[in-house]
Amino acid sequence: MDKKEVIAEARETGVKFIRLQFTDLLGVMKNVAITIDQLEKALDGELMFDGSSIYGFTRIEESDMYLRPDPNTFVVFPWRPREGGVARLMCDIYNPDGSPFEGCPRVVLKHQMDKAAELGYSMQVGPELEFFFFHIDENNVPTLKTHDNAGYFDLSPVDLGEEARRNIVLTLEEMGFEIEASHHEVAPGQHEIDFKYSDALDIADKIVTFKFVVRTIAQRHSLHATFMPKPVFGINGSGMHTNQSLFKGNSNAFYDENDPLQLSKEAYYYIGGLLKHARALTAITNPTINSYKRLVPGYEAPVYIAWSGRNRSPLIRIPAKREQSTRVELRNPDPSCNPYLALAGCLAAGLDGIANHIAPPPACDRNIYDMTSAELDELHIKSMPASLPEAYAELSRDEVLKSALGEHIYEKLSEAKAKEWKSYSAEVHQWEIDRYLTLF
Repeated sequence: MDKKEVIAEARETGVKFIRLQFTDLLGVMKNVAITIDQLEKALDGELMFDGSSIYGFTRIEESDMYLRPDPNTFVVFPWRPREGGVARLMCDIYNPDGSPFEGCPRVVLKHQMDKAAELGYSMQVGPELEFFFFHIDENNVPTLKTHDNAGYFDLSPVDLGEEARRNIVLTLEEMGFEIEASHHEVAPGQHEIDFKYSDALDIADKIVTFKFVVRTIAQRHSLHATFMPKPVFGINGSGMHTNQSLFKGNSNAFYDENDPLQLSKEAYYYIGGLLKHARALTAITNPTINSYKRLVPGYEAPVYIAWSGRNRSPLIRIPAKREQSTRVELRNPDPSCNPYLALAGCLAAGLDGIANHIAPPPACDRNIYDMTSAELDELHIKSMPASLPEAYAELSRDEVLKSALGEHIYEKLSEAKAKEWKSYSAEVHQWEIDRYLTLF
């Protein structure tokens, strides 16, 4: 769409307010609302905001920044009234001199996509987002009480969130999503909705929108939806398995009918790149302290750096479908990540594998969870980082990923996460109370 088409559609659909949306470095959605009368000015990139008020953007003495909406992201919120309706546009952040802001996560992903395009590739991504529904109390405060005791693929009456999930799917479809699957997940109160793959930028925009829609519709059902990776001890956490492929034109560059696994050299090298950078990549794909409570043995989350064509215990799995559907499934990302930075990191790692012909180790088709330490050592299978500081220590030594993020974002994220860990370490947690209060 171009500017005139956006304005015409906004007026035809009765839109009164437009939310200009973007994310901060942590992936938290920000927005400013304008009226239809200001839409043309916004599409011309003339709307300014205070960047010093957004964490990781600019200092107070250089605070003026510009929002540049992407016309292709215009969509009307279907749950709002048609008269005086509300729409949204995703935005890039620009400096006053007209240059892209290096701290804009969307710009970071576009830079990596441009690098791929120079090599003739486009990145296609299909995410699988998991989330929990919890009850809210009489004061509208979220609890950890789940609304059901259902399990994987269960139906009503045990899946009490089915109606909320159904309304979420219908809303997403009205907003242009093509939903491929929707079901109850393994843990009580846990759900998953998958939507069709698309180019990386479109998918990153959709992930941000998806989380916003899920929370909005859940609230209308008196539920709280959370994408926190591990909200409850003792049950599975929520992941965001990320299916990735590279296309050359309309052809899947990962497919080769003559290979025993029908994978191309590019696919193997891409896998090699992901495995090489896996430990550092977790700082981006698993960006919270809580993320590492999910990456532990026993709950189906990947703990070991390996790949396989058929089993789900390694970090990377190759789903069975081939030809145009040939893809690499990276299983460690979780939905707390900033999707722009996570996909930029994955693409940078994969392209490094292709550029430097990084061959992966042999596929591991055994259940890695059942292996002994000696067997893991014999196969040179390393573990994922066990904590956020360990992941950032790996990232500090990974020049490929640091370059992909850019100096500004890397330094700001490192600073934020160091503060987060310091705060966490100084807190007294319930586990300590339960363990030590009566013992000493």
